[in-house]
Amino acid sequence: MYNRSMLDKVVDGVNALLLAVIAVLMLFPFVHIFSVSFSSLRDVLEKDFILWPTHWVTDAYQTILASRSFVRSLGVTGYVTVLGTAVNLLLTATMAYGLTRNVTGQRVILLLVIFTLLFNAGMIPTFLIVKETGLMNSIWALIVPSAISSFNLIVMRQFFLSIPSELTEAGLIDGANELRIFTSIILPLSKPSLAAFGLFYAVGHWNKYFEGVLYLNDSAKWPIQVVLRQIVIMNEATAALGNEAMMLLENPPPPVTIQMAAILLATLPILIVYPFLQKHFAKGVMLGSVKG
Repeated sequence: MYNRSMLDKVVDGVNALLLAVIAVLMLFPFVHIFSVSFSSLRDVLEKDFILWPTHWVTDAYQTILASRSFVRSLGVTGYVTVLGTAVNLLLTATMAYGLTRNVTGQRVILLLVIFTLLFNAGMIPTFLIVKETGLMNSIWALIVPSAISSFNLIVMRQFFLSIPSELTEAGLIDGANELRIFTSIILPLSKPSLAAFGLFYAVGHWNKYFEGVLYLNDSAKWPIQVVLRQIVIMNEATAALGNEAMMLLENPPPPVTIQMAAILLATLPILIVYPFLQKHFAKGVMLGSVKG
């Protein structure tokens, strides 16, 4: 008994140490990005690697926040994320609930729906569909093609099936129709699942890059990830931020500090939202995946 207890303590200690090391490794890139974004030109020129700034400056953030194109791209991404997540949850939840109803040919309908959603048509057919439906150069091109995730649909359906049928039967006895049962009984009981999948969808919309490059020709409608590409990968800070932002200071900050500041500002909103949904995250996914 004594040896077993000691062994458990050793295992717990090793696990805690490993988790601490992994946490430090995960935080290390963020600390580096944060430090470089606040570093002065002198620090950038003198140091090959910056773990903490010696001379704190905010020139990079002043330059970025003075850029109308960067602020506009943040607004576009925020709008697409909120609207797209709402559309995703509405369509996923309603379809998942419809697939739980006992109707004639339910298995065939379920098979057809899941089968068509599991297989992507490919980039060129999707591009042609977006073009022919008039969604080109519209923010709806970032939302409609990925309106429903097959994985989220399957798991949410299983979550709905785990809700006791007696509740819906009681609603039917009281005279409620399917829409009233869905809005008054099913959705209030599905908040953990909706929060979890809402986070999935929101992160996907916030990080959308390829769709913006493929479908949006107007730079005024670019999401933040496309602007980040211009700044970080293409190293075109002037073109992406605009001359008015680069001329704000007499000595513009080095490009690397602008790149790091842009990355930090683009990542910060999701990092702020995540802790508020974390408590629902594991619960919502596990309930939908192991029950039913």
